[in-house]
Amino acid sequence: MQKTIWRKLKYIFRRRAVGWTLIIVLPFVIFYGALFAPPLSFPGDSYVRVAQGSTAGELASELKDRSIIRSTFVFETVARVFGDTNIIAGEYYFAGPQGLLTVVRRVASGDFAIEPIKVVVPEGTSVRGIAELLKEVPDFDTTAFYELAKDKEGRLFPDTYFILPGEDPSLVLKRFEDNFKAQMTHGQVALAVAAFGRPLEEVLTMASLLEKEANNSHDRRLIAGILWRRIELGIPLQVDAVFPYIIGIGSRNLTRAQLQTDSPYNTYIHKGLPPGPITNPGVSAILDAVTPTKTDYLFYLADRGGTTYYSVTYEQHLQNRAKHIGS
Repeated sequence: MQKTIWRKLKYIFRRRAVGWTLIIVLPFVIFYGALFAPPLSFPGDSYVRVAQGSTAGELASELKDRSIIRSTFVFETVARVFGDTNIIAGEYYFAGPQGLLTVVRRVASGDFAIEPIKVVVPEGTSVRGIAELLKEVPDFDTTAFYELAKDKEGRLFPDTYFILPGEDPSLVLKRFEDNFKAQMTHGQVALAVAAFGRPLEEVLTMASLLEKEANNSHDRRLIAGILWRRIELGIPLQVDAVFPYIIGIGSRNLTRAQLQTDSPYNTYIHKGLPPGPITNPGVSAILDAVTPTKTDYLFYLADRGGTTYYSVTYEQHLQNRAKHIGS
């Protein structure tokens, strides 16, 4: 009899405990689900770009529109705990649903959940070429990058960069420019350029030509000596490397008419250096430009295998051309 009564009491207490638990816990569950839980329509496998200078309110509106949070008010309130200024710009990846607290923590700490993309920029790559390489980066605005960078030819240092998908083009451009400034102030380069005595813009322009005219330092220094000497003598440089920059056609396919293309970069019809660089040279080419090899040569040409031949007179140049190129 006592056992039966004890079982009934245990049953009653258990039911009451469950009831009180529901009464206490259920409101919290509803409250969390209504405000902090991810929306049912949370978009998985998606990217969200946070613009530079975004406030908590602006970001909250976008996240609400994208069904990533339920409440803009709660997001802003929680974000204030971290501070509005702690919202870090960049591209954020969401593989699946995440609660509001997690979303706030991520944008406040810069937890992008994205692996940066490795982009290798070879020496002698033009700004347009760099923009093409950056197409490897998902969701990166290469058009905006090119518009920002097109007037900075020669001053974007060729190197290996790690870039986040969707990263702000202006921030990427700044990395290129900061790298260039660091390289130009390096002791060896800064001293060599200063000792040469010509303006940096002229040095960069010459180095950009050398990048396209030869693939090794020995030949680049010989060619630099020829080109600087031609400038001093008032002889047009006649460098074919400018034509891909002007009209997108390499020297092997140029016609006589195209050699007369009206452009300030055309070194056949204008004496001296072009008005600016045609590529972004590396340190080696820059040093070659300011340490030219002095010779009596005034002419050079390269065969299809990349071997360069030099001559003092135009007659010798024509002979080299007939022998090594066949025309």
